[in-house]
Amino acid sequence: MSDKPSVLFVCVHNAGRSQMAAGWLTHLAGDRIEVRSAGSAPAEQINPVAVEAMAEVGVDITAAQPKILTTEAVQDSDVVITMGCGDACPIFPGKRYEDWKLDDPAGQGIEAVRPIRDEIRARIEKLIAELNAG
Repeated sequence: MSDKPSVLFVCVHNAGRSQMAAGWLTHLAGDRIEVRSAGSAPAEQINPVAVEAMAEVGVDITAAQPKILTTEAVQDSDVVITMGCGDACPIFPGKRYEDWKLDDPAGQGIEAVRPIRDEIRARIEKLIAELNAG
């Protein structure tokens, strides 16, 4: 284990919200925080509208791929942030869990995805401040 904090973002398809969150955290924290994302039922590809929304603000998530949620990913993370994955996320003692209630960008146009992207950024900035203070 490294001494830098690690964060795992989880949603069902690992194609929109969790990928935008991972993109923001990587972009804003650089290598100070280890970033993971996964889904309980991963999609074939990332939501292209999420990719477009992030590109508008200079964050490239085109290389990211939806990944299956594993027990190891949860065990290896200090903070687990879920986004509508329900009971699919394993719970381990000593981990910090947060559930972020966010609209699902699936099937939405860019106008609907931009506010989700911006809300995720605000939450990521708060998370970084908390982790840096810890």
